Amino acid sequence: MRSQDRRSCYRGNDDIGPGGPLFSNLMDSSLLLSLTYNFDAYCPPSKRYRITPLICKAGEKTADEKQQPRSIDTLPDECLFEILRRLPGDKERSNSACVSKRWLMLLCSIRSSELAARKKHRNESVKKPLPDLNKDVSEDEQESENNGFLTRRLDAEEATDIRLASITLGTCSRGGLGKLLIRGSNSTRVTDVGLSAIAHGCPSLRALSMWKVPLITDAGLSEIADGCPLLEKLDLCQCPQISDRGLIAVAQKCPKLTSLTIESCSSVGNEGLQAIGRCCPKLKSVTIKNCLHVGDQGITSLVSSASSSLERIKLQTLSISDVALAVIGHYGKNIIDLSLSGLQNVYEKGFWVMGSTLGLRKLRSISITCCNGLTDIALQAIAKGSPFLKHLFVRKSCYLSDSGLSAFAESAKELENLHLEDCNQITLIGVLGALSKCSPQLKSLSLVRCLGIKDTAFAPVQLPSCISLRSLTIRDCPGVSSASLQVVGKICPQLQNIDLSGQVGVTDTFLLPLIKSSDVGFVQVDLNGCVNVTDDLVTTLVKAHGSTLKMLNLRGCKKITDRSLLAIADGCSVIEDLDLSSCSVSDYGVAVLASARQLQLQILSLASCSKVTVKSLPFLGNLGQSMVGLNLQHCSLISTRGMKLLEEKLWWCDIIS
Repeated sequence: MRSQDRRSCYRGNDDIGPGGPLFSNLMDSSLLLSLTYNFDAYCPPSKRYRITPLICKAGEKTADEKQQPRSIDTLPDECLFEILRRLPGDKERSNSACVSKRWLMLLCSIRSSELAARKKHRNESVKKPLPDLNKDVSEDEQESENNGFLTRRLDAEEATDIRLASITLGTCSRGGLGKLLIRGSNSTRVTDVGLSAIAHGCPSLRALSMWKVPLITDAGLSEIADGCPLLEKLDLCQCPQISDRGLIAVAQKCPKLTSLTIESCSSVGNEGLQAIGRCCPKLKSVTIKNCLHVGDQGITSLVSSASSSLERIKLQTLSISDVALAVIGHYGKNIIDLSLSGLQNVYEKGFWVMGSTLGLRKLRSISITCCNGLTDIALQAIAKGSPFLKHLFVRKSCYLSDSGLSAFAESAKELENLHLEDCNQITLIGVLGALSKCSPQLKSLSLVRCLGIKDTAFAPVQLPSCISLRSLTIRDCPGVSSASLQVVGKICPQLQNIDLSGQVGVTDTFLLPLIKSSDVGFVQVDLNGCVNVTDDLVTTLVKAHGSTLKMLNLRGCKKITDRSLLAIADGCSVIEDLDLSSCSVSDYGVAVLASARQLQLQILSLASCSKVTVKSLPFLGNLGQSMVGLNLQHCSLISTRGMKLLEEKLWWCDIIS
């Protein structure tokens, strides 16, 4: 009994049992064999075991041996790691990754530097090079791993650690991963493990964008910094566990960083931005949004340190003061694009100092949204300090008035684009005054939801002439109707693009003078929501500008019928984009439109056209090869089967149903 217990403590195999391959060689003089009553030990002199195997008495198997099959998977991770990192090429590694998730994750934990070290050691140990049996992995492909040609995007449920690991192995032999976008959600399962796999296997990564990945921490971002030194663009949005520590790691290991975006990252503060400014001399673009712990110290240090290269700055909803704007005005000598939004602690003095320091000499575009510090004096100072300013976008300004707009227009001699939105202190008189003093290069004017712009009986004795203006947008300004549009027609004879979306009060009578006043011909006309427009206006428009009109939007114009389609089919020779959503057109109009062979429509929208039925499908199917987009949403009289047949016929066209 005691001997049986002792025998059960040893393990062995049948190799030296009766009939086994070694049993007949026991008396061979080349083998050292030591036999005892309880066990046999077999030790070949040509190899030395790390652990001397103990073999049970011949003919017996242990209980564990009967239950566990022999498999390489029983090896610990350390042993498997050493085996897998010695695979000869990318093809073999990809095939091995298909064995199990464990092998996949082990393969992804192998750094490219470890593989390179193994290859170098192998080449040094072999004097005469062996023929390359792995034709799939050539020297050119190995070099292309650092080029970063490929882009991968993971959305919502697709974003997992396993998918990231698969991307790591799948892209290494196809040009290398250059851009990775992860668009997750609150339930996204991406962790530092998946990000580490990318860091280990994708050294060519140049752009990383992560949106709403709550489980990623500084450790994962640090792995990216260590493994991807070529990183140039980093976008972080709603990553609550990433803090200054992660940004410091990126700053220290990624000196080629040129673009940084941090949005709604609650743990990011000033120290990370300071490190970025010190260590990233090539930084050109910075966007910081909704980071409550970022203040003057972080922004001022970043701007002053990276002043030689910084070209674009976007700051939104930050706890910064006038000091930050003063530093931007002083050190922003290379800034060409500046966007400021929701800065509630910045006042008139900050904007005035920013413009008066004369540091923004290269500024081309500035956008200011919901900043109470923007006043007439502040806007005038910006114009004087930025002599080459071409684009001004002002949104939700409570204190900007006609006098400030006029003073700005007088100083901005290079202005090309003026956009005013939700600026209720601006009136029609202020706009006309600005046009009279504005740059002769002004090409675009947009007035959106400016409630102060209304028709008025008073008008300047001498109207300004704005020959350079090509595009005019008056959207959702309920006070604009007949008088205003007649004035526009007189002062802007070179208009090509006009957008009157949401102008409910506009009628045919008010628009006819504007249409007839253009000398060059309209190219784009947007009358979305102009419910009082009729077929008469469309007919006049087509007769006057049919040879130049490329885009016509009549969405929501209930009074538009098949008569307008007849005019378009006869008179529009170059139209490409036609929107008839919610109009009163029918199958007959669609048939007429489809039969006009001179038309080369690319986009057609008939959404919510209640009179368009299944009878239109044969005609829609003959629209031609030029069609790339067709919208038939909410056309209830078109059956699902008919829609499928249309999709088969127009297989190259993107059909929305």
